[in-house]
Amino acid sequence: MAAQIDKTDRKILAELQRDAGQSLEEIARRVGASKTPVWNRIRKLRETGVIGNQTVVVNPEAVGFEACFFVLIRTSAHDADWQADFLRALRSRPEVQEAHRLAGDIDYILKVRVANARAYDAFYQALISQVRVFNVTALLSMEEIKSTTALPL
Repeated sequence: MAAQIDKTDRKILAELQRDAGQSLEEIARRVGASKTPVWNRIRKLRETGVIGNQTVVVNPEAVGFEACFFVLIRTSAHDADWQADFLRALRSRPEVQEAHRLAGDIDYILKVRVANARAYDAFYQALISQVRVFNVTALLSMEEIKSTTALPL
């Protein structure tokens, strides 16, 4: 269920998505409000779970993660034990940036960041040693055209 947020909350959220490191004074100026009400709204947005963890976006290539693979996984096992093992395996692998369970022919898609193809192979070997899968297809991203965490508020 979506939280009840108004136009001012959306402006604040848009500013935080653009740059969460900007000062409270700057956010208040940009949304046309004073600092105290903006701070109270931000606090409420955190308390209600609208705002989650604040992080820093690191340029992957600048720190040696030059390869991004999208990994399509099909499984013949759908029981609770297999799913628990699979989730445990994914959570133990820091290379996995995103994991989604899908509807359709593919059961899961993973976004995996690694240094190179050799590092992907090490990830793949570790994954299949932890959990049984029916089919794995890895797609190498040749170019990242758009990447954002910002929602269209």
